[in-house]
Amino acid sequence: MNIQIFGTSKCFDTKKAQRWFKERRIRFQSVDLLKYGISPGELRSVISAVGLDALIDQKHPDAALLTYLAYDADKVEKLLADPRLLKTPIVRNGKQATVGYCPEHWESWK
Repeated sequence: MNIQIFGTSKCFDTKKAQRWFKERRIRFQSVDLLKYGISPGELRSVISAVGLDALIDQKHPDAALLTYLAYDADKVEKLLADPRLLKTPIVRNGKQATVGYCPEHWESWK
């Protein structure tokens, strides 16, 4: 498995996801979204796995602005420019991905 966990250092669910993989001795790469962001290719891969709407953090104050953007390409551009709009953690395993704390899905990746 090639696990990547995208999140922020202050996100409780990101820490829980990292702990879940550590407890099972599954190696993962942790990526700080605020420091490094997410590449367009990685974001496209996650969108194809979970859908664009699942990635948007509805609790963020600017999330409502994304609903007014007519095209998905504009929404993706905004997400790449401001990764704080992404719901975390984003956990990738190749072409599979989850958003949020989803241990029931991760179990099936073994």
